[in-house]
Amino acid sequence: MAVSDGSHGWIALDEWELDAARDDTNPQQHGPGPRSRRDAMSEETPNPSNGTPILEVADLRVAVDGKEILKGLSLTVNAGETHAIMGRNGSGKSTLSAAIMGHPRYEVTGGSILFKGEDVLAMAVHERARKGIFLSFQYPVALPGVTVSNFLRQAVKAVRADDVPIKAFRPLVKENMKRLDIPNAFMTRYVNDGFSGGEKKRLEMLQMAMLQPSLAILDETDSGLDIDALKVVSAAINLLRDKGRAQLLITHYQRILRYVEPDYVHVLLNGQIVKSGGPELAQELETRGYEWLETEAA
Repeated sequence: MAVSDGSHGWIALDEWELDAARDDTNPQQHGPGPRSRRDAMSEETPNPSNGTPILEVADLRVAVDGKEILKGLSLTVNAGETHAIMGRNGSGKSTLSAAIMGHPRYEVTGGSILFKGEDVLAMAVHERARKGIFLSFQYPVALPGVTVSNFLRQAVKAVRADDVPIKAFRPLVKENMKRLDIPNAFMTRYVNDGFSGGEKKRLEMLQMAMLQPSLAILDETDSGLDIDALKVVSAAINLLRDKGRAQLLITHYQRILRYVEPDYVHVLLNGQIVKSGGPELAQELETRGYEWLETEAA
């Protein structure tokens, strides 16, 4: 998630480099050990919604370059819930995430999106981020010349709309790095520049941990990950689950759902949700594919 107020050089790089030199870099890359859902990266977020859903999408219609992709999609996500959206390529999964976040290419032609009861469509992109909506990209962009340390602090400052003192920021980022098994040397590297697929997705998870969003939209976070990286990323997603937050997990395959068990699974075909269920629906899709649902929807 690239957000910046144009400021650079918040802290001398040699401080992180000294930490990296002291760090043994931990050759084991197995990710954080097992933790319960309540052992989160920070204190559990209270649920202030008083019964209001985190996300309400009603009869949403979205077009891209004049072609309608979403055709009356409706979805409700409550605090404390993790919902998985599954479907074939081109079914509209990423279109849904882009519309919620406010990508200018995606034109909302009908319906509504509410976040904690507020009209999302009336908000600019940065306002949606400040309200607590986070989007993890399927293909994170490289930012040569921008260090991870500078990027993270500017992101936190932009979302909080306030300065973040180094004394407050530094311990927070180091604690989250420790929980995600990220070595200090990571902080002096340029954002996603030369990163492996697993490193890019781990940086997305570190951003999520730092920003503490109320709604995390994870767009095919499992794309391009080997099994070890998938376990690390899945552990990070589970660490941020609590009763005050919600997650929307977009994926093609059931494999990430072996490690991140959703409360609900929805199948998106031809721009509409055609079936919803529990985790067992993902297992059925793994066995039967999507054709039987296409036949039912015809």
